[in-house]
Formats: sequence, C-alpha cells, structure tokens
Amino acid sequence: MALLELKDVNTYYGAVHALRGISLNVNEGEIVTLIGSNGAGKTTTLRTISGLEHARSGSITLGGTPIHQAKPHEIVRLGISHAPEGRRVFARMSVRENLEMGAFLRKSGPEVQADFKKVFDLFPRLKEREFQAAGTMSGGEQQMLAIGRALMAQPKVLLLDEPSMGLAPILVEQIFDIIKEINSRGTAVLLVEQNAMMALGIAHRGYILQIGEITIEDDASALAKNPKVKEAYLGV
Repeated sequence: MALLELKDVNTYYGAVHALRGISLNVNEGEIVTLIGSNGAGKTTTLRTISGLEHARSGSITLGGTPIHQAKPHEIVRLGISHAPEGRRVFARMSVRENLEMGAFLRKSGPEVQADFKKVFDLFPRLKEREFQAAGTMSGGEQQMLAIGRALMAQPKVLLLDEPSMGLAPILVEQIFDIIKEINSRGTAVLLVEQNAMMALGIAHRGYILQIGEITIEDDASALAKNPKVKEAYLGV
C-alpha cells in the first residue's frame, strides 16, 4: 500500500477544471517529482493534497486513511506538511517563531526542542539567524526556513513547491542536497520543481503533468532519457 495515494482526483477553480483525473502515489522512503510547464496543475495538486483546495471527486489517502475531506490542520496532524511556492514565511516573526508555528499542533515540549536541534543541524544558517526577523533574510535563507518550518510538524510526507525558485545555482545545489538528506532520514517527499534536470537527479520516480492530466509516469532515470521529456523539460 502506498503511503500517499491520489486516485482519479478532479479539482476545479469555479468552472475551470484544473486537475483532470489525477492518479499518483508516493511510497515510504521515496522522492517523487511532479514536472510540468507553468499552469499544468502542479501547485494545484499540492494544494489539493494539503486541503487548501478540495477535490470535487476522487480520493486521497495517507497510509490508507482518506484525507480528501479533511481540513488543512487535520491533514498536518495526520502527517503531511507543505512548504509552499514563494516560501510564505511570517516576515515580522523571528526564525525561531516561524519554526514554532510549524509545531503548533504538537504537545510534547521535549520532542519539539529536539526537532529544533534537528532543523538547525540541517540548516546551520537558521541557527545563526535564530532571532532575526524572517523578512530580512535572503531568498535562500527564507527557503531553508520554509522547509524547516514544515519539518517541525514531523511529517511522513513533505510537499515541496518550487524550492529552487529564484535561488543562485550554488544555493540550488545546497537545497537539493538537503532534500536528499531529509529523505535519507525517513521522510517521503513529493517535489514540484521547474528545474527538471535537478529534480530527476534526486528523485526515485516522476510524473509528467500537462494541462491537469498525468501524461507520463516512470522511474526518474527513465524520464531523464525519454526523448519527449528531454525536448520539453530538459532543454535537450
């Protein structure tokens, strides 16, 4: 049984049919990437999983438990965290306060403190900026904070939406190394990323999304060699 599974999910924005029968899954221990052009429905897919948008039909399960009718905070409690496109940090709050917001549903003080240490181990720059207002940090530092905040909820599945957007190449490599490290520690990852080459380089499997529909599904290495994928998304 897949850890996270979408079956025939249809999502609408008013009369606009944004997701057209999406079916995909993420297994324990996997990094799965969702690749597509702007407007293909990648962000809508993540927002539908995390309850920010609601599927009109179809099902979404986490460990076999249906979540497609759950509220966003209930989905977080069950084990899905979302680091959204554009980072969305709380600009006037400190780094530490932002991380505390990621743990707002948790009750155990000692466990939360232990996870602060884990996040700071992953992102030493955040430790250096612990009491700095998040809005005064660089884009790369804010992206680290957005991921760290999501990790504070102890997710089983981490949803990442365009983590490399607007970052310098050296920071992109650093962020992707951290994603691999997060995955190696036991968290499954569903990654939406415009940099298809980088995404396929760290993913186990991938899906190609076009105009709200999955058109190709395969191992990441096979997708990287697929002539249609290479031409459309890898600049080859």
